[in-house]
Amino acid sequence: MAVPRFLNAVYEAGLAWVHHPAELGGLGLPRNLQVVADRVLREAGGADPFELNPIGYGMAAPTLVAHAPAPLSQALLRPLFTGEHIWCQLFSEPGAGSDLAGLATMARRDGGDWVVDGEKLWTSLAHLASYALLLARTDPDRPKHQGLTCFVLDMTSPGVEVRPLRQMTGQTEFNQVVLHGVRVPDGHRVGATGDGWRVAMTTLMNERSAIGDGAGSRGNRAIDDAVELWARFPHRRTPALRDRLAALWTRAEAQRFTSERMARSATSDHPGPEGSIGKLVTAELNQAIYLFCTELLGCDGVLYDAYQARDSDDSSVQQRFLRAQANTIEGGTSDILRNIVGERLLGLPGEPRIDTHRPWREIPRG
Repeated sequence: MAVPRFLNAVYEAGLAWVHHPAELGGLGLPRNLQVVADRVLREAGGADPFELNPIGYGMAAPTLVAHAPAPLSQALLRPLFTGEHIWCQLFSEPGAGSDLAGLATMARRDGGDWVVDGEKLWTSLAHLASYALLLARTDPDRPKHQGLTCFVLDMTSPGVEVRPLRQMTGQTEFNQVVLHGVRVPDGHRVGATGDGWRVAMTTLMNERSAIGDGAGSRGNRAIDDAVELWARFPHRRTPALRDRLAALWTRAEAQRFTSERMARSATSDHPGPEGSIGKLVTAELNQAIYLFCTELLGCDGVLYDAYQARDSDDSSVQQRFLRAQANTIEGGTSDILRNIVGERLLGLPGEPRIDTHRPWREIPRG
């Protein structure tokens, strides 16, 4: 069965997101039953919608269900789930990465539309995307967290320019996106005007939860790569490397069990700040595993076929070592995630913030 046909059948059966309403690809069941449905479909050889459309499935879909008008969600969710419409998120900017609320992309109302001007950066899959979640400033006279609004942007709209960015792997996964006079219908607004920060938090919490759900755990590529290399090069084994592999395996298993426990015990429709833990642990674990792999490869670890720009993953351990260096930056830097864990989960005092109550227009920008 072709992938879109199979995933259409899954959507019709209400197994795309079992906790969604029936008209949105679900069954209205508790969220923790999704892992059961996913396991059955995976064991039957079904396609993984997250691998086909990670930003759409893992981040855009839950945001649409939580905040978008029902007709918009109904029109967009099915082709999102089947992978027919790839999604990206237009959040980060050259001067607003970790401080996302400081973004400068402007959207002004013009009749029944909004006109958007600005620049976004590090946008994964923008060169392939049909739609994007766009966060823009609609009121520069309000404090930076309060003057934002979220939209669904058709990436084929006039005025959208996508410029792929070449990474040190040679790949072009992410992009610069320039928006010049782009018109977005008000019907594509997600949430209330000025409520974009709350909408964005739904997206980001789901992003961190999705990234942290088991990457680097058994059955995933990173720890499997380490074990496969250990088996392939017995002459390179040392007691010190054996101890490191055992420690990495243990950390990967702990992360896998933690992710499974969180998925099975989920009671709300959306993950909270606890998802930051999984993303933080997974990112640093992934880097540690591929550093181990590179050291085990010895001189071969520094060999790389070519650095010419390309879209595809060459599936080498060397490529994945280079790519892993972004893990602690993308989806929230490890420093920001530690702040979230400390302040929102452990109740520690927050860092001093002097610009949260000033109008955005009055905040100095470098």
